[in-house]
Amino acid sequence: MTTTEVAITYSPFKEIVILEKTRFNTPEEIARFASVIAGGKLAGLYWVDGVVFLYFPLPASTTVVAKELLENGKVYWTFVGYALMPKYTQVIETKEKMIVPVVDISTDSILRKVAQWLKEQNSDA
Repeated sequence: MTTTEVAITYSPFKEIVILEKTRFNTPEEIARFASVIAGGKLAGLYWVDGVVFLYFPLPASTTVVAKELLENGKVYWTFVGYALMPKYTQVIETKEKMIVPVVDISTDSILRKVAQWLKEQNSDA
């Protein structure tokens, strides 16, 4: 390999550790929650295979977290909020007229696994 060549390696996460999860009863409830915690500056929610959700990753800014990511392919999500939403829509509008964008990211194989896992969970067991 010459110095002008670049090797590209794909190394997906091997494990996602979810520290806290909350299932909302409706898509409107998670939209309301997301809008309020973001102070109106919400980028949007994710939709994958019948589940709408948001997550907060633990930044790899500490030695322990960075080591887990680099050596073991493990990431930590401090919180996942989700609701079942069988049909995709581009926005969710709440009764308070909050409009929250929803991004269909079903092509992501890792997030499809997350959505499947979330669907298998009991309400908050």
